[in-house]
Amino acid sequence: MFSLALRISLFTGLAVALLTAAICSVWLALSFWQLIGYSFGTGLLISGIAYVISYLILYQRLKTINRITKNIAKKRFEEYNNINTGHRDELDYLITQSVRASKTVEREIQRLNKIENYRKEFIGDISHELKTPIFAIQGFLETLIDGALEDEEVNRVFLNKAMRNVNRLIYLTKDLMEISKLETGELKSNIQELNIRNVILDVVESLQHKALKEGVEIRLGIFDKNIHVRADRNQIKQVLINLIENGMKYNHNKGFVEVGVRPYPKNRNKILVYIQDSGIGIEPRDIKRVTERFFRVDKSRSRERGGTGLGLSIVKHIIESHGENLVVESIPNEGSTFSFTLSLSAKNELIAV
Repeated sequence: MFSLALRISLFTGLAVALLTAAICSVWLALSFWQLIGYSFGTGLLISGIAYVISYLILYQRLKTINRITKNIAKKRFEEYNNINTGHRDELDYLITQSVRASKTVEREIQRLNKIENYRKEFIGDISHELKTPIFAIQGFLETLIDGALEDEEVNRVFLNKAMRNVNRLIYLTKDLMEISKLETGELKSNIQELNIRNVILDVVESLQHKALKEGVEIRLGIFDKNIHVRADRNQIKQVLINLIENGMKYNHNKGFVEVGVRPYPKNRNKILVYIQDSGIGIEPRDIKRVTERFFRVDKSRSRERGGTGLGLSIVKHIIESHGENLVVESIPNEGSTFSFTLSLSAKNELIAV
């Protein structure tokens, strides 16, 4: 029984019966029972017609709305592209709005599930990364407490190793805070006009001592000294530091890391900043993953040199926050090139690099 149609038909029949009784009492000389018979018969007939019409017009569409809302409540979503009743009335509008609501809820649930999966994965990664230095520090300290503290040949070695792991925890915490701010949008870019050569020179000079210790040469490519771009100075410096240090970390003794600028063929209003190294390279299957959090091509070497596994992920987020592109090219055992675009400022007309 279609309750809504039944209610509409009963009220319609009652209204028609009363109207019939009023008309007949004025215009026709009928007895009381004749008047009741005419009114009841007319009301019953109209009630039946109203029920059929209401059923035909409303039932399927209300059933559709019920199906959509039930699916939303059960977090079960379907494609409703084939829904087209052709009535073009308020009920059709309600169906359309229900379909839109279903799609909106579906997208929001997918977004929340993605965030939850990200949170679980992130916590799992952090736990794994924290365990290694914490257990190492614990082991060194326990050994010292158990008697090694009195051995002058051992205690300093163990304390230095513990200190290296403490530093690793500090770097990891710093990088975690940085990437958290980048991913949540809390860290805003202060876009300004800057000379890219000056920024590169600052970074190269700050890393020369470290490169000397690593046995790696940092080279500066030849490019125009008057190239001005629009970017956040501190964030671009961090990108360059992370990429150059990455090139040193996975390099060979007496290898090199070259930093330079090239024209960007796809857009004359942009340049391409590149960091090329002569290191161990990256396997083709790993290129897409190198910017993932905590992903390392060579885990043992990265941990040995204090890598947190977040450097390239931070680079990716900074470049994307600038609306620019990061490109990774590599040949195993020959080296890698990390390139990113930057937008030229209004000072530059057409610069031949």
